[in-house]
Amino acid sequence: MTALQKALLLLMLSNLWPTMALPFTPGNIGNLFGMPESDGRILQRSKRGWMWNQFFLLEEYTGNDHQYVGKLHTNVDKGDGTVKYVLTGEGAGTLFLIDEKSGDIHATKRLDREEKAMYTLHAKVLNKNTNEELEPDTEFNIKIHDINDNAPKFAREIYFASVPEMSEVGTSVATVTATDADDQTYGNSAKLVYSILQGQPYFSVDSENGTIKTALPGMDREVKENYQVVIQAKDMAGQMGGLSGTTTVSITLSDVNDSPPRFANLTAVESTEIGGAIGRIKADDPDVGHNAEMEYSIVGGHDTFNIITDQITQEGIIIIKKTLDYESKRDYEFRVEVRNTYLDARFIHGVQFKDYATVKVTVEDVDEPPVFTRNPYIIEVHEDTAAGSFVGVVMARDPDADNKPVKYSIDRHTDLERLFNVDSVNGTITTLKALDREMSKWHNISVVATENSNPRQTTRVPVFIKVLDVNDNAPEFAMSYDTFVCENVKAGQLIQTISAVDTDEPLVGHKFVFSMSGGNPNFTIVDKEDNTANIVTRRGGFSRREMSVYFLPVVISDNDYPIQSSTSTLIVRVCACDSRGNMQSCNPEVLPFSDGLTTGALVAILLCVIILLMIVVLFAALRRQRKKEPLIISKEDVRDNVVSYNDEGGGEEDTQAFDIGTLRNPEVMDANKLRRDIIPEMLFPFRRTSPIKDNTDVRDFINGRLQENDSDPTAPPYDSLATYAYEGSGSLAESLSSLESAATEGDQEYDFLSNWGPQFKKLAEMYIGRSPDRET
Repeated sequence: MTALQKALLLLMLSNLWPTMALPFTPGNIGNLFGMPESDGRILQRSKRGWMWNQFFLLEEYTGNDHQYVGKLHTNVDKGDGTVKYVLTGEGAGTLFLIDEKSGDIHATKRLDREEKAMYTLHAKVLNKNTNEELEPDTEFNIKIHDINDNAPKFAREIYFASVPEMSEVGTSVATVTATDADDQTYGNSAKLVYSILQGQPYFSVDSENGTIKTALPGMDREVKENYQVVIQAKDMAGQMGGLSGTTTVSITLSDVNDSPPRFANLTAVESTEIGGAIGRIKADDPDVGHNAEMEYSIVGGHDTFNIITDQITQEGIIIIKKTLDYESKRDYEFRVEVRNTYLDARFIHGVQFKDYATVKVTVEDVDEPPVFTRNPYIIEVHEDTAAGSFVGVVMARDPDADNKPVKYSIDRHTDLERLFNVDSVNGTITTLKALDREMSKWHNISVVATENSNPRQTTRVPVFIKVLDVNDNAPEFAMSYDTFVCENVKAGQLIQTISAVDTDEPLVGHKFVFSMSGGNPNFTIVDKEDNTANIVTRRGGFSRREMSVYFLPVVISDNDYPIQSSTSTLIVRVCACDSRGNMQSCNPEVLPFSDGLTTGALVAILLCVIILLMIVVLFAALRRQRKKEPLIISKEDVRDNVVSYNDEGGGEEDTQAFDIGTLRNPEVMDANKLRRDIIPEMLFPFRRTSPIKDNTDVRDFINGRLQENDSDPTAPPYDSLATYAYEGSGSLAESLSSLESAATEGDQEYDFLSNWGPQFKKLAEMYIGRSPDRET
């Protein structure tokens, strides 16, 4: 074995060594070819399909650099740069490049195994200086490893097949196969699995060979003739990540003789309205004109259908007289007679100018809305029923043969107060709130029944709920009574007849009982037992001076269960009457005063005086609470550094600002005593004043202290000093100070202040509106 062959063997083993069971060292190269190892044993060739001169390269390499293939090396190469490696053969110099110094082989671009699966090349080792061949030419192969980069493909996008109707389950319909361009011998890249995406439950497909079979028995061509089946082929044995392709198979059921012959029937949907036409029939008459005019009729008549004649086409139109119902009757049969309307007497002997035909009508089912067992519902419930109590049940069913389930709901537009609720499954109506018959005696709601499978099929039914009365209200006076008794009345005289009302409505009618609460020495009550009672005096000689008004408590009870009663008060005034008992005056008698003024006049005068006093007090309080007008009236007036002086000083009565005792006895003055009316700010150390001589005059003392404080820079000023500093260059108005202004105030124009916005509105009014005289 030459050195180059050993190098190629090393290159090959670097790609295949994961499949070998020996450690990869240069010393094992000879062992792979049956060469003796150090212990003299011979290594047999592995059963794997490798060859010493074959290399493998992964197709579709997506790296940016050249893909590394392998490395050539010879023992002749001592690393001194005198050896040059040369590559020739398929793709050498274009697809494959070799580094002539190191022997590294690279692929220059992506390779596709489906275009070319193997490349044969030759390697040479030359002397770089003399081009002398150091090793003989050696041939080797580069085989492209496959990856799953091709999806399965069917030969056609759509296939057509047929199978007889009523075929047994498992009947073969057609076989569709797909091909995969990937390597069939390497991995699962080309191992296909078939599945059906559309066409269940009618058909199935064999996952290995793509054979389509019937999967449902009794497929009837008269019901459905054509089917679209979508078949998918997926590689990687159907595993996740595999590529797939699809095709469509159009399968037609071929006819078999599975139906007996029948005459053509008319069909009518059960929802056809009364008077609607369901079909036409026509008899043939070779005559023309009025000789061919015909008239159709049903023999013996029919309660569901009728037939009329179309005078233009001479056809018989079958119409509906009664509503059809698929669930109750699906087929009808009757005989129709047709005859000529104009007969010629010469030809009527021996010939019948009429004919008969049998008509069959088949009713077709339609999806009908639910039907309630009653319409409307009338339900009664007592008014004392608590929330959540049972009221009644509504029931609806689907009239179709399927009898689909329905659900119930209340139309909330008919129950705005949400007093009721209905169970969506069983239709039970319950109360959500307590009911009061005195508020409403009837409640009219609508319950809606809806098919679960088709929400468009709905039916509503009115439910009238009557609230039954419960004796929960006490009787009371039927009206407000104005009752009086005359001063000259006698005992036993009737002064008032009273009656009562009750908002409840007992079944046997009202029966009221009147009585008086407690004993009354002045009046008594007589129950007339007709729901009225008389108020009668028990004595005479009433006087307005003693008592002008009497209050009579009258107890009124009903006779229903439970008994309800109430106490109403009857007000009886004492009035002056004439001899006939007619009321003249009911006011209390007024006693005369010596000054001639009545009590009413005195009360009026007193009220006027009180009102005047209240007005005076209110006016005085308002004047005290009146506040001065603020200097800044508007929030937009933003004049800064405005100082308001509101403290004028206390004068001689101010004992807090200055201690007069110091003037009387200067010797006891505390050097550190501060003012008590301000917060001291000790900016400088306290300076002791010069001593005062004895018997110093007060005037001289004050003048001396004044002079000292005027010349003392540390003395706090008791006047306010407002400093207007420069605002800075960032202000739109710049500086407001006039200290650095070269012009006088009289030379300034202030019209520009009106353009500075609402913040300077007040300032503009102050300067622009001033007259020259006022400025001076």
